[in-house]
Amino acid sequence: MGLLDGSGFSLPVFSEVNVVDVQIDVTESAQLAMKKSMEGDENTHVLIISAEAGGCSGYLYDMKITEDPKDDNFQRIRIGNVSILIHNKDSSLLNGIKLDYKDTLMGGGFQIENPSADRECGCGQSFG
Repeated sequence: MGLLDGSGFSLPVFSEVNVVDVQIDVTESAQLAMKKSMEGDENTHVLIISAEAGGCSGYLYDMKITEDPKDDNFQRIRIGNVSILIHNKDSSLLNGIKLDYKDTLMGGGFQIENPSADRECGCGQSFG
């Protein structure tokens, strides 16, 4: 059989992306944590926040500090000396989020509150 009979072959699914101008709220503790994490790399590196398919509620938050991709498909939000990038494909999912940093006895980390999420997992990492 193989590709000629169509078995095992599928076309990519294309869906139109609704791009919105992203507005986010970053708490003072999150700003301090971002500044500490960058440690002098603010001019060359950025924090990228994205929404990946998966998790028990439909999407997972992903955050990473990486070298600035200088890509026009990202929206750039300046918080002090730090740039936060959100890809246009994620803009409708992440618009209005609140980025916070909590330091607790059980460990600390960044937390995202998403007022537009219909549902969230108890772990705080998954939303839909």
